[in-house]
Amino acid sequence: MRVLDTALPRLRACALVALVAVLAAGCASRTHKAPVEQRQPAAATQVPAPPAATQPPAAVVPVLPGAENAGKPGYYTVKPGDTMIRIGLEAGQNWRDIARWNGLSNANVIEVGQVLRVVPPAADGVAVQPVATAGPVESRPLAAAATASAASAAPSPAPAAAAVRIDPEEDLGWAWPAGGPVLAAFDDNKTKGLVIGGQAGDPVFASAAGRVVYAGSGLRGYGNLVIVKHNATFLTAYAHNQALLVKEDEVVRRGQKIAEMGSTDAERVQLHFEIRRQGRPIDPARLLPPR
Repeated sequence: MRVLDTALPRLRACALVALVAVLAAGCASRTHKAPVEQRQPAAATQVPAPPAATQPPAAVVPVLPGAENAGKPGYYTVKPGDTMIRIGLEAGQNWRDIARWNGLSNANVIEVGQVLRVVPPAADGVAVQPVATAGPVESRPLAAAATASAASAAPSPAPAAAAVRIDPEEDLGWAWPAGGPVLAAFDDNKTKGLVIGGQAGDPVFASAAGRVVYAGSGLRGYGNLVIVKHNATFLTAYAHNQALLVKEDEVVRRGQKIAEMGSTDAERVQLHFEIRRQGRPIDPARLLPPR
């Protein structure tokens, strides 16, 4: 009995140890799975479609004043290199009038492509485009009458050459602007007028009565220039002077000395003389009296 009493506590201890070991082994044998996230089956990778091809946004082009009138009679579209003085010469108008008709506070600020009114507001649509001028008039003998009697008649002396007829509107009593020789005749593509020779300081005269609409050197290629407007149709230009003797808005009479011949913006002393009809150059020899 004493041996049992002594061994019992040991057996209990061993049993307890064994129980603990069994429990530990049981715990160790359980599978602890990591939580699984439920997902849809992986779809095939899709590359996003490129955006539809588009044109780059067009540059915003400002609408210039008067664009709605481009191409209409009585309007002028500004080109590269234009100035108000050149536009006035091309349109046959006083550049100051053009600036006023278009409400330009600064006539030096114009843009290529800008459309400007070049006729008075009240003159819209009335003979504003340049009128084609007739070429030099040919003098021909009168045609013989187509009759037998005329054919058999004795030949008569040829009639004298008829003088060039000038439209009354064009007859302003034109006078030569200088006394020197003509160095170059009119050419619509080159000279656009007459080139008259002379010496530096020779007088330059107004070819007809009118009002000075420009006097200065602001038009490239013309040097010191005077432009005289004679009426609603005609103006004259006198270029390359060494001195200008009149001012803008001054009224001049035919034959009045308005400048002195020179060589500004030219290779030699000369007067470049133009007559423009509604802005278009015409041959001054058609209007000037014979020498």
